[in-house]
Amino acid sequence: MSLPLFVPSLLAAIALATLVALGYRLYRNELIVLSADVQRVQHRHHESEQRFRNLLESLPKVAVQGYDKDRRVIYWNEASCGLYGYTRDEATGRRLEDLLIPAAMREKVIEAHWAWIKEGVEIPASELELRRKSGSPVSVFSHHVMLGEHTREPLMFCIDVDLSHQKQTQRELDYVTRFDALTRLPNRQTFETELAQCLDKSRRRDAPLAVVFINIDRFSEINDAHGHDRADELLVMVARRLRHHLRNTDLLSRFGGDDFVIALPCLQVDSDAIELMERIHSVFGQPYMLAGHELHVTASAGVSLCPVNGSTASELIRNADMAKNRAKQAGGNNYCFFNEQFHRDVVRRYELTERLRDALRKEELSLHYQPQVAAKSGRIESFEALLRWFPKEGGAVSPAELIEVAEHSDLIHEVGDWVMLEACRQQALWKTKGLGDRRIDINLSGKQFVQDSVFQRLEALMAEYDLTPRDIGVELTENVLIQASEQALAGLWRLYHLGMKIAIDDFGTGYSSLSYLKSFPITSIKIDRSFICDAPTEPQDRAIMEATVFIGHRLGLEVVAEGVENEAQLELVRDAGCDLVQGYYFFKPMSSEAADNLLAAQTL
Repeated sequence: MSLPLFVPSLLAAIALATLVALGYRLYRNELIVLSADVQRVQHRHHESEQRFRNLLESLPKVAVQGYDKDRRVIYWNEASCGLYGYTRDEATGRRLEDLLIPAAMREKVIEAHWAWIKEGVEIPASELELRRKSGSPVSVFSHHVMLGEHTREPLMFCIDVDLSHQKQTQRELDYVTRFDALTRLPNRQTFETELAQCLDKSRRRDAPLAVVFINIDRFSEINDAHGHDRADELLVMVARRLRHHLRNTDLLSRFGGDDFVIALPCLQVDSDAIELMERIHSVFGQPYMLAGHELHVTASAGVSLCPVNGSTASELIRNADMAKNRAKQAGGNNYCFFNEQFHRDVVRRYELTERLRDALRKEELSLHYQPQVAAKSGRIESFEALLRWFPKEGGAVSPAELIEVAEHSDLIHEVGDWVMLEACRQQALWKTKGLGDRRIDINLSGKQFVQDSVFQRLEALMAEYDLTPRDIGVELTENVLIQASEQALAGLWRLYHLGMKIAIDDFGTGYSSLSYLKSFPITSIKIDRSFICDAPTEPQDRAIMEATVFIGHRLGLEVVAEGVENEAQLELVRDAGCDLVQGYYFFKPMSSEAADNLLAAQTL
């Protein structure tokens, strides 16, 4: 534990007080020896007095004053002159309470002094706020020594240590702990304290209160493009604009980074929050001048209302933050009001994330395989590996929710690696049984594709299980391809040239740009089930499907029809010229054991 800043000076003051008492006693004692040689006594008296005065002046930062029984100044060292503003001549003979003591303290000081003289009740050392000659306050730590307290002429010495520097340091420390150094706005801790007070007032007045959580969109890009100093300038400008658009009763805080939080108390009705939010959102409507250039900035905001969305500061801030995240997910440059479904979604996602983490350790994941069948012959040509999760406890999880949770939590990399490993292991097992002449296609998500090493990992696994590029294929959505980095595409081109099948999944539901069909390493396209489902009765769906087949074939691509569930759909995709068919009409996704039996039966 560190000592208070004034402790060294305090220790010096206490030591000095002891020396003062000792020195002054010696000085007075030597005056009593009058029967000795007068010259010798006078000489000793002079030396003693000089030593005493030198002692008192030896610590220029410690103010020492001496007072008689009526509290009149009999001693006033140089440090006292500097600390209190009185010269020695101005102070000598004046009473303590008239020089240094504020009016509110005078009576107590006089009573304490007399209690020490008459009753022996010492004045304890303590921190005091006294008064300078100018009238300004000064904080000191004061220690008191009484000499001759049982005589007719008791003397009191005050040893004062100036605490001004320590007090200023304390004020600065207090400011740093309560306010943001960059924007000078209250920080999170201060905001939560002030918000709690606002909530008490709102409850007493039965008035709604809103909390707004604001985050600047793409602030990291601004930081990268303009540098930290310019980004800090932007934060200061945003803080000023927000303050300008708020009412005097509103609270504004910076939580750190590019997060600002506002409390809007004293609303008449909940709908007032909408009007105020429009005003706040207008802060980002006009460009900011940064380094002489206009910078257009947008922000996402979330709003929570008291008491509908929470009754405590932490609840309202948390819920406003969740609403802000929802606004950001919707594309940013917008604001969103919290509702309870947000919270339920967040809680479920968190719980599923933790369960998925355990599932990877407990081996609860499995791959199911759905055959892709030749449209004309009905022969199984390949399998699509589909991830399934069968928790031992906690309820079933749909494949779509599983992938969403994995991507949101970044567990997708671990899950995706497991899928690649399991597909390679299964294909190697089938090959040892003489059943491995059908390709297994695995799906790669966008987050996996961002990792440039994903294809190196896939090649390493294939080599480990002695597989060729014709044993394993990959499926990607068109959106993933559009957003791929050059290095990731280079890895995909390598696999393409090695002979690996590369399919665009859910074709027609993403960017749907035909230009990339000739630009990217693609061997097949899979027509999304949404175009197959109603194609027998909807001419537009049928036209899209037939056009996709025509374009795919003209580009030398294999075309797969997904989601074929009845004979009418099958006849239609056959007539359109689809190469492969996948759907419940032929096979549902099945376990590896069921696929093993199916393959074994077809080889007989």
